[in-house]
Amino acid sequence: MESARDEIEYLVRSQHRIEVINALADDPHSRSDLWAVTGASSSTIGRMLREFETQGWIVRDGHKHRATSAGQFIAEEVTTLLTRMETERKLRDVAQWLPTKSLGITIEAFAEAVVTVVDSEDPYKPVHRYDELIEDAEQMRAFGTATLKSANAGSLFQNVRAGMETEIIYPPPIVEAVLEWSPEAAKKGLASGNLTILLHDTLPCGLTIFDDRIALTGYDPDTGMLRAIVDTDASKVREWATPLYESYRNEARSLNMEAIEA
Repeated sequence: MESARDEIEYLVRSQHRIEVINALADDPHSRSDLWAVTGASSSTIGRMLREFETQGWIVRDGHKHRATSAGQFIAEEVTTLLTRMETERKLRDVAQWLPTKSLGITIEAFAEAVVTVVDSEDPYKPVHRYDELIEDAEQMRAFGTATLKSANAGSLFQNVRAGMETEIIYPPPIVEAVLEWSPEAAKKGLASGNLTILLHDTLPCGLTIFDDRIALTGYDPDTGMLRAIVDTDASKVREWATPLYESYRNEARSLNMEAIEA
């Protein structure tokens, strides 16, 4: 092969080649092992092994083959490239709503996330997903830049009264909209002792920390409509989200309870 591009094209053009180089990078394998891994024919496996040996990616080790250090490097880098491409494809339609770069986290952190976006058949699909996350939670901490839909607000206040420990940080107009949706439900939620509302004027996006999942919510800046939710249980995202939330919490101010009770 004449160039690095040729080698990349050669590998990624065949799922079997990727499976074989990854398998051999993990442990030595026999031909029968590789057949079990890939389902490829014996002749195909034999041809791949000869080609990999020619490239210096694998060597024979008794009746098995194993990856060389170069082969292990190739396997790792190709896997990383494919993972990044798959992540980009998965998040392509929602990246514009989620300012991950300005928040100091890469899009790769959300590779295993559940991605929920508005579609023509269900424009409230992200709302429904957020509702599911609220209903499954025992604890919730959140900040946001747009108001909750009535369904989400209803689930929020219901779960608060049922014992969900909740702290939310919103700009004053958003807090007013949420409380005005159902003043009685809001008062009962606040009276339960499980709900704390804080105010902040300059929040970057929507972020919610649940018991075992982190959700980023993306809104249309012109309409305020919820366009997408990306939620994940990745520890790397939790490690990023917790101090970010705390930084805005430290800047937030308390809600004037007298204004609510008036």
